[in-house]
Amino acid sequence: MDSFYKHHVFFCLNQREADAGRPSCANCNAQAMQEYAKKRVKERGLAGPGQVRINKAGCLDRCEEGPVLVVYPEGTWYTYIDESDIDEIVDSHLARGLVVERLKLDR
Repeated sequence: MDSFYKHHVFFCLNQREADAGRPSCANCNAQAMQEYAKKRVKERGLAGPGQVRINKAGCLDRCEEGPVLVVYPEGTWYTYIDESDIDEIVDSHLARGLVVERLKLDR
């Protein structure tokens, strides 16, 4: 079955109180990184139907490994620190289909 997007990317943007007992992706600059990824995908001409879609998500329940994003349809989970990590995910996985092993999380 064909997917509407070649890659559909979800960034956890969940915000939790600092004293909630679990980390929160939103406290790790996730919103800015999601916006940056969306911009980079557009700049690379990868956005739109049949290509790549960058979305926001609520809690993806991998808080202790965060910040996290997941790429579908593969179900590849990543963590990241900064724009250079996002660049690598966009340039490698989203543009060329090559998983970025150093940022990949175990299932």
